[in-house]
Amino acid sequence: MSINISTPNGDIKLSKESIATVIGAAVTDNYGVVGMVSRNLIRDNMIELLGKENYARGIVLTQENNEIAVDVHILVTYGTKISVICQNIQETVKYNVENLLGFELNYVNVHVQGVKINE
Repeated sequence: MSINISTPNGDIKLSKESIATVIGAAVTDNYGVVGMVSRNLIRDNMIELLGKENYARGIVLTQENNEIAVDVHILVTYGTKISVICQNIQETVKYNVENLLGFELNYVNVHVQGVKINE
């Protein structure tokens, strides 16, 4: 999937992988986030932390009409306030996508897939 943006000078097409890289970097830089995880936990049958090369497996982009929504799947650290982490992720992702890629996100949904206890 790709996102299409129309400008006065022409059309721009951004691939899902390039958008996922920007979103994944924004998500993993937040305090309390252990990492991105696959959105298909049932199929994968375990929680696997995703590296920079496969952030797209933990991100779902949907575009309907002119509305773009992002679903992010994460693993958080035990003892952190999950609601604050999710709110920070929403703000960071929206800011980075709008400033780096040049289009607006209507929704940023954060799915916490698990909690990791530090030893």
